[in-house]
Amino acid sequence: MSIYFDNAATTPPRKEVIASIAHVMEECFGNPSSTHSFGRTAKTHIETARKTIAQLINAMPQEIIFTSGGTESDNMILHCAVKDLGVQRIISSRIEHHAVLHALEALQQLFKIKVEYADTDSDGRVDLVHLEYLLKEDSTKTLVTLMHVNNEIGNMLDLNLVGTLCHQYKALFHSDAVQGIGHFPFDLKELPVDFLSAAAHKFHGPKGVGFSFIRKNSGLQPFIHGGSQERGLRAGTESVHNIVGMSTALEIAYKNLETEQKKILEVKTYFISQIKKLFPEVKFNGLCSDMEKSTYTVVNVALPIPKEKALLLDFHLDLNGIACSKGSACQSGSQGGSHVLNALQSETHKEWPSLRFSFSALNTTQEVDHLIQVFKEFVSE
Repeated sequence: MSIYFDNAATTPPRKEVIASIAHVMEECFGNPSSTHSFGRTAKTHIETARKTIAQLINAMPQEIIFTSGGTESDNMILHCAVKDLGVQRIISSRIEHHAVLHALEALQQLFKIKVEYADTDSDGRVDLVHLEYLLKEDSTKTLVTLMHVNNEIGNMLDLNLVGTLCHQYKALFHSDAVQGIGHFPFDLKELPVDFLSAAAHKFHGPKGVGFSFIRKNSGLQPFIHGGSQERGLRAGTESVHNIVGMSTALEIAYKNLETEQKKILEVKTYFISQIKKLFPEVKFNGLCSDMEKSTYTVVNVALPIPKEKALLLDFHLDLNGIACSKGSACQSGSQGGSHVLNALQSETHKEWPSLRFSFSALNTTQEVDHLIQVFKEFVSE
């Protein structure tokens, strides 16, 4: 039996998405920059996808810039904000994705900007009082970058509240919304966000494609130089099939949103109840057990298993066909552990193995039952 509980790392592409990608690759292979009919057909597919995505999140088509994914989108926005908009200070948190944290380190070296971090508590909540203090204390042109949904612990940020606070102090606001787009509704005409990042493979689309939302008349200049693609901001021949696949995936995600939210929430709720029965001392990392303050797709647990025995836990789960994550998938090969969990956990809980289980509408409570049985066998050995 194979069970996939690692949807925060990537989701399996939907059949409709695969079909749309295959169709474009076979029938619409022209270069979108070419002026002949093959190129015009490809260009039409791109612009139709752009309009579809913009409509789904209530943005303007010209505000959607296609990229290779969330990491490029984050880097593009942060780098260009400093280079083109005169941003001299960036405020973030210590528990952002490394696509943001490592970009900030690079910007410090390249441009000597000031980087400050808003405090977070032991549950990973961003201290908005401290954020306001940082915004108030310095009138330097500032950008705030805080993620919408934490990819490891599932905590959700109130984008409206933070965006309003940023704009009150004339700061720009960027959010890495990679774990949110396709899972929650967005109205970017109303939401006070200047920039936003998204990746298709988090909502059952293809890997290697995403988009940046860049508010109209932002003043950003090219990030990748070469051709005039993507309003001149991101040169390079567009990946037409992936862009169409992403548009198809997002359209289906929002069409089925209410139904799939309910189904996934049932699986998460059931998982929490069963893991509590098996491990009464279980520690839920972050706010993932709070259904109001976390995404319905993620649970991250620290399990009271002795350190020596825990070394075999990943192997045991994999051997039984269960895929999950020790933390962020981008960190799974690192021996340093999760920077998010290191920032939150007590010394006691750092000794326990932490696992992230992330769900999609393809998962079932029967799969949770199998997982619990595998855990029971492991702890009784």
